[in-house]
Amino acid sequence: MLEAVRIAPDVYWVGAIDWNERNFHGYTTERGTTYNAYLIMDEHVTLVDSCKAPFADDLVQRVASVVDLSCIEYLIANHGEMDHSGALPRLRELAPNAKVVCSAPQGQKSLEAFYGDLGFTGVKTGDTLCIGKRTLKFVQVPMVHWPDSMVTYSAYDRILFSNDAFGQHLASSERFDGEAGFHQVMYQAQKYYANIVMPYGRQVRAALDALAGLDAAMIAPAHGVVWRSHVADILKAYGQWSRNVSRQEALVVYDSMWGTTEAMAKQICETFVELGIPAKLLDLKANHISDIIADVLTSRYLAVGSPTLNSSMMPTVASFLCYLGGLAPKERVGLAFGSYGWAPLGPKKVDAALREAGFLMPDGPFARQWTEDEAGLSDLRDQVAVYIESQR
Repeated sequence: MLEAVRIAPDVYWVGAIDWNERNFHGYTTERGTTYNAYLIMDEHVTLVDSCKAPFADDLVQRVASVVDLSCIEYLIANHGEMDHSGALPRLRELAPNAKVVCSAPQGQKSLEAFYGDLGFTGVKTGDTLCIGKRTLKFVQVPMVHWPDSMVTYSAYDRILFSNDAFGQHLASSERFDGEAGFHQVMYQAQKYYANIVMPYGRQVRAALDALAGLDAAMIAPAHGVVWRSHVADILKAYGQWSRNVSRQEALVVYDSMWGTTEAMAKQICETFVELGIPAKLLDLKANHISDIIADVLTSRYLAVGSPTLNSSMMPTVASFLCYLGGLAPKERVGLAFGSYGWAPLGPKKVDAALREAGFLMPDGPFARQWTEDEAGLSDLRDQVAVYIESQR
């Protein structure tokens, strides 16, 4: 029998831990994840969010450790995505009289598309729900990261049930940030933001403005651990990430066939370091694109290299650039480089992809034919240094 975990008086975490999830929406979840749901015991028993369908039994057992599920009167669905809402049909069977509360109209549309008409009650920003001692307030946060996204706030508990915002893909037996290790939790929050939320910086800023008047002592997201000790830290981080604040750091990302592009990558990385800019050298054969994106979020410079293969770039580089383009990082400096035999089509296509993604770019790629000797690498260093200095 699984047990609920008390996070505040009469408020319980009743979610599920997915220890073995390793890929979520195309990025690696090396520490697993959680599907968080929260039970509020008041005059009208309320469940905030549910979980992914295969974990419905876990949620049901945890709720049952506190109260019979037939006593639930409100099921709040902050977000229709199926890792959040998958257990709703099961919950409606066990709590047939419960009203399902979601955002209007987008939440109603998505949930009806997934599960049919379960009798959804739509709410908008500023709407409230009195459940006894508590009056829950709803705030729509569209495109953080779906059109239907909203958050629920309990002023009585000073808890913000924040949906995907402030989440982390992190499986842990600890329920709070201070218990799970601050640096690990912050890294997973950074990776989560970079791979899921980054395209919606403008909407995140609007959401932060809308939430600014809420006195939250605790943030309870849909994934990961609850923020209790470091609420100010995660709010500050989201403010910086959503405003595209980056550090004077560089990433050199590449793939190579016969070593020339790799030699160029090493020289470019060393050039950044010589200029006092911390840099990472990341071979796409050894580093997953979602881990690289976590660093893209906070780095001002991104150099991407590929040799020419079949009149194009390497498939690993093309995959990375496709993924990067969808996430649309802003206010970043890029440069393309690579080697070629007959025509510099690989480096040119890397350059075009970075331009399309919105990076500030030099006049063209740094391309070298066949192999690179010491004199050529020295020349590359000088050219790259001039360009970097022009962008500082």
